[in-house]
Amino acid sequence: MVKSLNVWSLPGGLEGSLDPVEALRTAAVHGFRGVELAVGPAGSAFGTDAPASQCAAIVEEAARLGLALDSVASGLYWGRSLGDATADARRGAFEDLVAMLEIAGRLGAKTLLVIPGAVDVFFQPSRPALPYEHVWRHATEGLREAIPHAERHGVRIGIENVWNRFLLSPHETATFLDQFASRWVGAYVDVANLLPFGHPGDWLRTLGHRVVGVHFKDFRRSVGTADGFVDLLEGDVDWPDVVSALSEIGYTGPVVAEMIPLYRHAPIVRVANASRAMDAILAMRP
Repeated sequence: MVKSLNVWSLPGGLEGSLDPVEALRTAAVHGFRGVELAVGPAGSAFGTDAPASQCAAIVEEAARLGLALDSVASGLYWGRSLGDATADARRGAFEDLVAMLEIAGRLGAKTLLVIPGAVDVFFQPSRPALPYEHVWRHATEGLREAIPHAERHGVRIGIENVWNRFLLSPHETATFLDQFASRWVGAYVDVANLLPFGHPGDWLRTLGHRVVGVHFKDFRRSVGTADGFVDLLEGDVDWPDVVSALSEIGYTGPVVAEMIPLYRHAPIVRVANASRAMDAILAMRP
């Protein structure tokens, strides 16, 4: 498994102002072997309009530093998604997805993290809730249309479990994925996001070969809100079981620390702490 860092863990990463090359250099200094870059809106430091020349420069620097670029993320799906309310929003989200698959392919990434839709968005309380069936139907249609693009670029679409009130169990997620009968659509498992309603080892073992990406975070169930996300090893994630489950299913891809929000002061310290914690977690491998 490749010890990796999501770019949102670094100052400027979530805001889309951080130069990807600088993100690679910082990750390497702190002992990571891979970086998960994130595609932002057009005009950002690394947006949907990222030219081939920028991708080539990133790949060259990653090779120089000995870093893998196995996965790519994006926060654009919270603004509009394949399962959104309007046809215009759904079409825009599809165009974003096609652009990001091409960018991920240029980077040589194997997986693009995708949030297919949301029944509701917990941090946007004014946004009306959508019927579950609506999200399922339109997300399915959009992903089915995107599969040829994923295959063309050699990038798997990884559906992440997030707090969107959609795909709330591993069997439900497996059913959603299996309808495509395609190796280009899989599961991106965030071991902390699911903690309020499940057990990470359970999800990993149930999804098995479908797992194409893994986020490492930690969470305290007693808090129960977004304030419950804490540093690795400080929460309720059963790390020995997570590592055992990953070994059992034969997962060899990236395990990506996604450490947000940043510390209020000296935020880079959280990156250093995450690196040390990941070394300890991965040493739990049976």
